[in-house]
Amino acid sequence: MLVREIAEIHGKKIGDINRRINDNRKRFINGVDIIDLKNDASNASLEEMGFSSRDLAISNNIYILSERGYAKLLKILEDDKAWELYDELVDNYFQMRSQQPKTKAEMFALASQAMLEQERRLSQVESRLEETEKKQENISEILALNPTEWRKKINTILNKIANSIGGGQAFQDVRKESYKRLEARGNYKLSVRLTNKKGKMALEGVAKSKIDKVNYMDVIADDARLTEIYLSVVKEMAIHYSVQLEGV
Repeated sequence: MLVREIAEIHGKKIGDINRRINDNRKRFINGVDIIDLKNDASNASLEEMGFSSRDLAISNNIYILSERGYAKLLKILEDDKAWELYDELVDNYFQMRSQQPKTKAEMFALASQAMLEQERRLSQVESRLEETEKKQENISEILALNPTEWRKKINTILNKIANSIGGGQAFQDVRKESYKRLEARGNYKLSVRLTNKKGKMALEGVAKSKIDKVNYMDVIADDARLTEIYLSVVKEMAIHYSVQLEGV
């Protein structure tokens, strides 16, 4: 269960729940009671789970708790809702104990059911992995392109994303989103860099008509690190919006 869901159940702020967890962090076992998705998952995966770029920028931790971890948190919260849910967990535990298989036939039936469920889940995971790998292969080809080619490919991908969400104003919105993500990821100000680039060109005697055509993509292309981050950002956007990159 995600902390944001726990906060909603208990009528508390996410920050309050995170603070209680962090104050008692030593009581939670990593990978058993709790996982910090901010450290263990990609931004693309988190955005698919409904977290916005702002959420990712301002959150130090994005916790998900197992039933075992949630039971520990209930002991820490100790509000009326926590005690109510703790009672339910205890009742469910003893009910589960009373339903344990008593004969070999029951044990085999239960084991067979568990194996079928596990196979079903593994099949779903493998399907998602194949889809992700296919998308990653398409993006890897883009990363290997020369500067002129990658700009064309990036524009094509951004246009595909815009078309997938309705076209029109989306063409400008998608490009703005890509620049905002870049600035947040690398702590850059593209507007400042663009102003500096135009100023330098003016001092070098470049014609005003040429200076006026300079844009953010030119600024990005000037810096290898900035280019690398931008390609990563567009990759994540392509996966997030599930665009088909065949033929790009």
